[in-house]
Amino acid sequence: MAYIKRDSYIERIKPYIGKPIIKVLTGQRRVGKSCIMLQLCDEVKAMDKKATTIYINCELEEFRVIRTSSDLYTYISSRLTTGGHNYLFIDEVQEIDSFQDALRSLLAEQKCDIFCTGSNANILSSELASYLSGRCMEFEIHSLSYCEFLQFHKLKNSSDSLVKYLTYGGMPFLINLELTREQVFEYLSNVYSTILLKDVVAKEKIRNVSFLENLVVYVSDNVGSLFSSNNISKYLKSQQIQMSPQLIINYLKGLTNAYIIHRVQRADIGGLKIFEVGEKYYFEDLGLRNMIRGGDTSSEIHKLIENAVFLHLTQSGYKVFVGRMNDKEIDFMADKNGRKIYIQVTLTAMDEKTRTREFGNLMEIMDNYPKYVIALNDIIIGDDYKGITYCNLADFLVMDI
Repeated sequence: MAYIKRDSYIERIKPYIGKPIIKVLTGQRRVGKSCIMLQLCDEVKAMDKKATTIYINCELEEFRVIRTSSDLYTYISSRLTTGGHNYLFIDEVQEIDSFQDALRSLLAEQKCDIFCTGSNANILSSELASYLSGRCMEFEIHSLSYCEFLQFHKLKNSSDSLVKYLTYGGMPFLINLELTREQVFEYLSNVYSTILLKDVVAKEKIRNVSFLENLVVYVSDNVGSLFSSNNISKYLKSQQIQMSPQLIINYLKGLTNAYIIHRVQRADIGGLKIFEVGEKYYFEDLGLRNMIRGGDTSSEIHKLIENAVFLHLTQSGYKVFVGRMNDKEIDFMADKNGRKIYIQVTLTAMDEKTRTREFGNLMEIMDNYPKYVIALNDIIIGDDYKGITYCNLADFLVMDI
């Protein structure tokens, strides 16, 4: 099968090939987990010419006979060989009831090296973690980064390419379509329906599907805004809709479990305190967000810039927070292995009032970690302002941070 390599993921996972630990690739549907697993399969074959590879795609008709843990164990056992290494690849493993029982047994028996993908964090993170504590490792796969978007679509880094990315997002399948709203949004609408029904409604046993859909629209309209379930509940009451804060929390959790949105908590700069009240949500894919929102996105460009910066941070391996310092807010405080960076996002920092606010907040942080102000397309002379890096979004999104 022909595919475009996504080397950053392969290089992260390769050191664990052959190790007695289950490699779990998680992420939203259609972000490319299956292709990355096929790349891993090819890596295995290149490293071990005598390797026996067993591949199961739970969404294909030929594997419908595998419905339970016992079915899975029997199917795999009948295909294992002796005298060489066996490698097992299972795509969308959450479709098999009690799959973790078979994986636990196969791992204990050291019969094969196990790789699997799945599209629901609740099943893969909580169930696998509880059954296989310390014996599984999760690798979250994301939609295409801006650099990957340019590579996949054979584009140069330009303002036009950036607009395409901010509008259509990073679903890998888009390389098969014309980048037009009609074609892209029709495809994304079908993807969204599948995610909502299979990975949220079915897995989370959602009853009020209409409210769930309205909640997603609400979140898409409030990307980057601080809000709480109580605030949403009050808003709904003003619209003559009664919904308890706890049910809203449950529905939001279902959406984050399906990787449609990501929850970003607030954290105190300079301390360890995590604030439980007030959080932000960002979408895994910009195109999906825009399709859900509908209408012209040009008036919402600041939300898209902020979401794009968040995606670059998570795709680069950072754990992301909203920073709080006394009564001031920093858009992003991100940490990777103890290394922090701070980021303010703005449409433009050309006027003095905005410059004072965005740079001033960062200048009050008393440490020497990197600090950035990211603007859409300002004319920037030099890239440093009082120790703070000032750059355009397109330049930031191709940085190795």
